[in-house]
Amino acid sequence: MEIKNRSAYFEYYIDDKYIAGIMLTGTEVKSLRAGKASFNDSYCVFNKNELWIKSFHIAEYSHGTVNNHDPLRERKLLLQARELKKLQAKIKEKGYTIVPLRLFFNEKNLAKVEIGLGKGKKLHDEREMNRFVK
Repeated sequence: MEIKNRSAYFEYYIDDKYIAGIMLTGTEVKSLRAGKASFNDSYCVFNKNELWIKSFHIAEYSHGTVNNHDPLRERKLLLQARELKKLQAKIKEKGYTIVPLRLFFNEKNLAKVEIGLGKGKKLHDEREMNRFVK
């Protein structure tokens, strides 16, 4: 089971990639195994030297009870301290951001997120450019 963020490669030049663990609740894991997640506009931020993923939508579990999770809650990403320091130093440079690239389950059945250190591309409409080239 793997969920990819296709738009990340379209919108960013990806320099470095890291594999991070993600802290999830039980109903979130069950929903992920069913493939009910979306990376729309999700990104990663630092808060008190911890890395958090925001705007990552995991649909509510269909058989969940009142203990079901909030679909858009912030989730903590788990990386080693030296990787976090390296990412924090890069983020301070202009134009860099951390974007989630894919979510998968490893061989031990643990949920992992591949994150990338990306620099934004200049997105423009090709039709506007072609109007001037004749």
